[in-house]
Amino acid sequence: MRLSEITAPDTSAARAALEIATAYHSPSLLNHVQRSWLWALGFAEARGLEPDHELLYVSALLHDLGIVPAFDNHTLAYEDAAGHVAIALTAGSGWPDARRVRAHEVIVRHNWPEVDPEFDVEGHLLSTSTALDISGANADELSLDFRREVLERYPRGELAAEFTACVKDQAIRKPETAARRLVDGGVERKLRENPLERLLEG
Repeated sequence: MRLSEITAPDTSAARAALEIATAYHSPSLLNHVQRSWLWALGFAEARGLEPDHELLYVSALLHDLGIVPAFDNHTLAYEDAAGHVAIALTAGSGWPDARRVRAHEVIVRHNWPEVDPEFDVEGHLLSTSTALDISGANADELSLDFRREVLERYPRGELAAEFTACVKDQAIRKPETAARRLVDGGVERKLRENPLERLLEG
C-alpha cells in the first residue's frame, strides 16, 4: 500500500470531519487522527477486511475530539463525547439515525481493549490503528515503507507529551472512564517507547 493509492472519501460528512478536526486539534493531534485512518486502511488490507470507508474515515478523524477543550464533557468519557460530536456532524450531512449511531459506536469502541472484527469491523480497525499509533502494537503487519511514508507525511510532533497530558487530565477528573485504564496501563511509557517515534531517525 502507498499513499498515492489512497484518497479520502469525497462526501459532505468526510469533508466536514476533516474541517472540524483541523479547526480544533493541535497539529500533533491532527496528524495522529489522520495516521490512525491510514493505519486502519493498512490493517484492513493486511487482514482482508472490507470496511465502510466513509464511516471509518469520519470516525477516525473525530475519535479524539472529546479531549479538546471545546468538546470536553465534564461527565462523559472522552471517546463517548467525541462519538456524540460525530452524531451531530453526520446528522447535518444527512446520515440516517442508524448510521449516525454506528459512528458513535466505532469511536467509543476504539478505546476498548479489543474489538472482534466480526462484531464491528470499523471499530476493530480503529482500535487496532490507534493502538499502533499510541503504543506501537502490531507494527510489523504493515510494511516498513508504508510506515515511513505515513510518518513523513504526518509527523508525530509532540503527540507523546500532548496525549499523555490530556489523558492524565481525563483520568483524574473522570476516574471511572477508559482514560484511567489507559493511564494505569502505562500510556505515558508506551508513547515514549513507541518505535514509531524513532522510525525516521538515521
